[in-house]
Amino acid sequence: MRTFILFATLALLWGCQNSNHTTDAFGNFEAVEILVSSEMNGKLLWLQIEEGQMIDKNQEVGLVDTIIPSLQLEEIKAQIAKVQANLQSIDAQTEILGQQAENLNTDKSRIENMIKTGAATQKQFDDISGALKVIDKQRDANQSQKVAVSKELQVIAAKKLLLDEQLRKCHILNPISGSVLERYAEEGEMTATGKPLYKIAKLDTIILRAYVSGGQLHQVIKGNTCKVLIDKGKKEYLEFEGTITWISSQAEFTPKIIQTKEERVNMVYAIKIEIPNNGTIKIGMPGEVKFQND
Repeated sequence: MRTFILFATLALLWGCQNSNHTTDAFGNFEAVEILVSSEMNGKLLWLQIEEGQMIDKNQEVGLVDTIIPSLQLEEIKAQIAKVQANLQSIDAQTEILGQQAENLNTDKSRIENMIKTGAATQKQFDDISGALKVIDKQRDANQSQKVAVSKELQVIAAKKLLLDEQLRKCHILNPISGSVLERYAEEGEMTATGKPLYKIAKLDTIILRAYVSGGQLHQVIKGNTCKVLIDKGKKEYLEFEGTITWISSQAEFTPKIIQTKEERVNMVYAIKIEIPNNGTIKIGMPGEVKFQND
């Protein structure tokens, strides 16, 4: 398609160079087009767009079936609740062991004093000391178990984030403010990741892709403004102000099919001009450029 446009515009340029027309360059209008695709597999429950419809950025326009990820998410939530209950149980056991250790330490201090007066035996002291060591080991085991359960919780939480993201992707959000150019899917159809749903273009600013010769490059400066003309009837033009936003760094050969043998070696450079669009300019329309005021 772009090759055809290049041929057509250069043919017009060649024809006008043999006349007294003051236009400096010719081209066709294009827009930033985005192909919006499904991010999930499943049935397309609804898709509320029509060709030519204006849609805002981040507007929800469709929904892919969410049953499977929703059920998986409920399962994950149940697992998270179970693991959190295990953590609470471990913490409760640790608190009990702490209380037991506190009580034994109190008894140990009493027995130490009683041994001095002969009211208690060394065996009683050793038994309490042994019980305290057992409690310490139980507390260490509980801590290790808590670390393992906490890591398990982290793994499950990561799975939940994945499912949350899958559910989010079931909701089709429009990426830019613009006009729907084409629609490729219908409600009730099965869709898949990467399958196109519709094409949208940003039309409040439109681009004229034009071509200039090497001898015109001194007139073409990125950031400069220029006049852009479109047809208004047979002899009149509508005039817009555009800004040069891009100049190709590589020259292109003039297409052979529209040039004489002597002209085939001519080179042209593609440029892009951005123009604020009030809805008058359509994609594919021809346009003309004047780099200098008459």
